[in-house]
Amino acid sequence: VRFLAPGVRDNPADAVKAGSLRLLSRRADVGFPPDWRAAGLPRLWQYNLHYFEWLWELDYPAARAAVADWIDNHRPSEDAVGWEPYPTSLRLTNWCAVFFGRWRAQTQADSGLLDRLWTSIIRQAQWLSRRLETHLLGNHYLENGAALAFVGSCFTGDLARRWFETGSRILREQLPEQVLPDGMHFERSPMYHCRAMYVLAMLMATGDARLREWIAEPLSRMVAAPRHICHPDGQIALLNDSALGICNEPGALRSFCSRLLGIADGDSPAEGCFCLPDAGYYGWRDPEGNYLICDFGRIGPDYIPGHAHADTFSFELSLRGHRVIVDAGVYDYEDSPMRAYCRGTSAHNTVEIDGRDQCELWGAFRVARRGYPHDVLWEPGEQGFRLSGWHDGYRRLPGRPVHYRRIDWSADGTLTVLDRVTSSRDVRVVSRVHLHPACTVAVSRPGRLEVEYPGGRLRIDGPPVGIQRLEEGWYCPQFGIRQPAQAVAFETRGTDVTLRYSLRQAN
Repeated sequence: VRFLAPGVRDNPADAVKAGSLRLLSRRADVGFPPDWRAAGLPRLWQYNLHYFEWLWELDYPAARAAVADWIDNHRPSEDAVGWEPYPTSLRLTNWCAVFFGRWRAQTQADSGLLDRLWTSIIRQAQWLSRRLETHLLGNHYLENGAALAFVGSCFTGDLARRWFETGSRILREQLPEQVLPDGMHFERSPMYHCRAMYVLAMLMATGDARLREWIAEPLSRMVAAPRHICHPDGQIALLNDSALGICNEPGALRSFCSRLLGIADGDSPAEGCFCLPDAGYYGWRDPEGNYLICDFGRIGPDYIPGHAHADTFSFELSLRGHRVIVDAGVYDYEDSPMRAYCRGTSAHNTVEIDGRDQCELWGAFRVARRGYPHDVLWEPGEQGFRLSGWHDGYRRLPGRPVHYRRIDWSADGTLTVLDRVTSSRDVRVVSRVHLHPACTVAVSRPGRLEVEYPGGRLRIDGPPVGIQRLEEGWYCPQFGIRQPAQAVAFETRGTDVTLRYSLRQAN
């Protein structure tokens, strides 16, 4: 069986064996075998250490040494990060794929490791079986089920059968809910969509006919989505909690899944209009490298909005193959000012009212009152599209304001955005356009800006009324990376206000 190594491979074996690991854009000297506590490093970094995705880079002796040390020195404990259910799920899959897939012959001939490895896998699978993340559900629960099904399919015996039954029950229950009819993962994050694709593909790669029966259909729908949620550079759009450098390259992942399914991969994404109506993603792609994706969907499932951002009606735009209008991305998963910034409405290409977010965000993953899109109308055509709707996210504020947005896209590369806010009392309305850090404002005067980007020049014509200004912000394309970036802000006040601006490539 040939499995696909997970994630982006940026930990060369020599560096790992020298004690240096780079996870989430942060390199740390943790020794080899690593110091499994990784004290002082962020919790998500510690999680990634215990995933053991870096194990795929090592030769057999080094992989053996690392796993044997973990077994000896990271004992089961409710307080140990490595024994939390989520890292346990990912580690089980990686250990089994590496030692009983990639290094199968060496492992079976190594009696000194085999018994210890099998004993540890039993302990971890039993531990996980008693700690399924039903309090979180979503991608965590899917990973729990997939890990148990994966381990159960690799072995025989009563224990393996019970793991498989538990895992397969979770998969049969969750897949109809977590994979939307249009193929997107229901948390509406391109990053987690790719991760869910990978998880299902690894289960398919076991060759177990029972798993294929349950997984082939949802996976075949999921494979089509990356054609729509990736920019011309081949990387995902940064909608909701999404970051580059975490999951497998979308093109390679799609090809791997297509081979497992026995379907044609296709050379390039379809051109013209596209829509993922259940996720609420609509847009355009053309052979000149122009790409637009608009988010007119719910922020996520009502009971698990932890990876959602307050970004209703936001969009991202690439021109001539270059990202120009961007989402802020994700910097960290801590309860931090940067986490609050990246999730907040002001970090997205949409309207903020009275300095408040569209949703009540709190903690690192919590959402209280949130808005919903209404009357979304998608009108595609051969030469562009029109997309419109309104949301009620601000109705909790005094005056019960409502935001309506209409987006018009023309095949000549012109984007027009019309915002209207109505309220029973005076409100301050700010509509923002966030520029990629590679962009520079070459000309700025009332009502017009000219922006240079690596592929050319973009002209932004603003509303004839109100205030136009440049703001400083952040662009976080990867965990742990933040780059200064500018945003164009259009501001006005009133009880019934309209802001209209357009973006077009300048000659």
